[in-house]
Amino acid sequence: MPSYKGHCHCGEVSFEFTTEQPIDGGTRCTCSICVRKGAMMSNEFIDEANLKVNQPKENLGMYQFGDKKAKHYFCKTCGIYPFHATARFPDKYRVNLGCIDEVDPLELPVTVFDGKNLL
Repeated sequence: MPSYKGHCHCGEVSFEFTTEQPIDGGTRCTCSICVRKGAMMSNEFIDEANLKVNQPKENLGMYQFGDKKAKHYFCKTCGIYPFHATARFPDKYRVNLGCIDEVDPLELPVTVFDGKNLL
């Protein structure tokens, strides 16, 4: 299984994860928070057991809205979104591809997910 490391802008939040497939594309979502964040997230849903946060969890803030199923995490120092627990699958995560050391999200094909009309 491929493994990746990532971090927020300031480095206060770092994490690593494994996936079933190598990262070869990304997803943008049309829901209100994703449009405002503007980040490209992983196509693959990552099991909670396969995502490890390396820094103290007190550096990690969490924001919820609406039905409060999704958990949107951010660094309390620099504000960058590294990953989130999804609304559809609360025990699964997607990561911000812009935070992954080995990935250039601007070079990847993009899929658009209609979260605005699904949620």
